[in-house]
Amino acid sequence: MRPSLWMMGLCAWATLATPLLAQPAGDGGGRQETSFFRMFFIIDDLLGQMVVLFLLLLSAFSIAFVIKLFIDFRRSAVLPQALFEQISEMVANKQYREAIDLANDDSTYLAKLVSGGMNEASNGYQAMERSVEEVSDAETSRMLRPVEYLNVIGNIAPMMGLFGTVYGMIVAFQKLVDAAGRPEPQELAAGISTALVTTFWGLIVAMPALAGYALVRNKIDALTADGLIMAEELIRPFRPKRSGSGGSEPPPSSPRPRATPKPQGE
Repeated sequence: MRPSLWMMGLCAWATLATPLLAQPAGDGGGRQETSFFRMFFIIDDLLGQMVVLFLLLLSAFSIAFVIKLFIDFRRSAVLPQALFEQISEMVANKQYREAIDLANDDSTYLAKLVSGGMNEASNGYQAMERSVEEVSDAETSRMLRPVEYLNVIGNIAPMMGLFGTVYGMIVAFQKLVDAAGRPEPQELAAGISTALVTTFWGLIVAMPALAGYALVRNKIDALTADGLIMAEELIRPFRPKRSGSGGSEPPPSSPRPRATPKPQGE
């Protein structure tokens, strides 16, 4: 993953953790108090501390990844309105070759739909519609593929927290056995702390990851549906129109470098 993605997540965590680090550890009366930061970030058990560290890294990654996905899949980057208006104007002015070249040179979702549809003009309007739908399915799957990382994180994080829970309880009960059933409270504290803190961080990581997964997925679904409507609107001039006798005119020829396609009914 790119370093900038990790930096975004680590900066977010640094912003949240700085006030916690500044909290005092005692009340000034000689009695030692555990700071909020130590309570939730520091575990005396080594394995438990490694689990918490791993969950913190997952949290930083998921936060940065959600931000990156929202930036990558903003409407202006997936369905640029300027491109739609430009291709629409070219089609209206019968500049079909220019419209196809413009769509072929653009890498946005809308451009790929238009390019796939117009390049099938020689096979008829129905072939153009099928091509647009096929390209839409392929591009939607491609955009949804990285979003699944959030789903994986949202399911793995609670399992990691559960692992820390089971490990911490094993440690606590082993202390109970070693002390012949009468351990000091502080002897049980490490295991119980590991069990609870790892569970806490597992839930903290999972909830925003799953929420981000749902939000980004819904955003992509909405954008791809709108893009399909826009692409069908751009290829609508190629639809064969009904003649006066009830028959239909043949579909326009395929756009080629030396032959300009012309929609029927003009």
